[in-house]
Amino acid sequence: MQDEIVARLANQLGTELTSAEAHRAERASNPDSMDLFFQGLASLNKGINLENMVQARGYFERAVTVDPDNLDALLGVARVDYSVGAAYLSDDRDARLAAAEAEMAKVLSLRPNNALAHEIMGGILIETKRVGQGIAEFERALALDPNLAAAHGAIGLAKIFVGRPEETGAHESEALRLSPRDSFAWLWLHFAGAAKMNLGAEEEAVALFRRSIENNRTNPLTHFFLAATLANLGKVEESRAEAKAGLALDPGFSIGRFRSGGQAGEFLIEGMRKAGVPEG
Repeated sequence: MQDEIVARLANQLGTELTSAEAHRAERASNPDSMDLFFQGLASLNKGINLENMVQARGYFERAVTVDPDNLDALLGVARVDYSVGAAYLSDDRDARLAAAEAEMAKVLSLRPNNALAHEIMGGILIETKRVGQGIAEFERALALDPNLAAAHGAIGLAKIFVGRPEETGAHESEALRLSPRDSFAWLWLHFAGAAKMNLGAEEEAVALFRRSIENNRTNPLTHFFLAATLANLGKVEESRAEAKAGLALDPGFSIGRFRSGGQAGEFLIEGMRKAGVPEG
């Protein structure tokens, strides 16, 4: 029990310290590499939309320029590229994921025991249809840091990809238990909702997607998933409102872009279509 309490405090403290360091760095007249890194991390923590990702990547790139040995900043660049690809925020998804993989390979060659690096690499692998390898990376991350909530959450997504969505909820619950106020708690709720949707429990999926949006309203993909689920329930007016909210955050999103990932079920595609998401 004591270890669990310490883990939860550490996760929450990490988010708060990042925010505090970023605010301090904003006031620096001549920011150093770590000042820029913390500003990038703060932008990343705001939510996964294109505006936040462009801002975060800019800070991380500047941090690497100031100090090429700042592997935390390079890891940040990779996290952004991976996030943009995984969230379908641009039409160059494959290129973004390939860039992220190259960046992470460099970090891991220098820091083979970095838990975060293994977690990010795992995410890249599952998004590029190497799910077994991805799960192995998440497990490696957890062996290095059993309290890495993001790795627990990501395993839940991987279970959807391998056709075992009934196992996802336990992983997302573990992530939320370890870090209930995490800046990425919305993402774990999104994964839990996606699992329920895959299981045909659409009303439960709607509730989880709504909780995800309440946690962080800046992430377009959750709006699109909620729109599709509502449309499949026959709640077309509500679904179109959610699709509109998603498109306000990501005007370039389309069914064609989403289909390019090759891991979306037709029920999700059809729901997006009913909700009025552009074909692309």
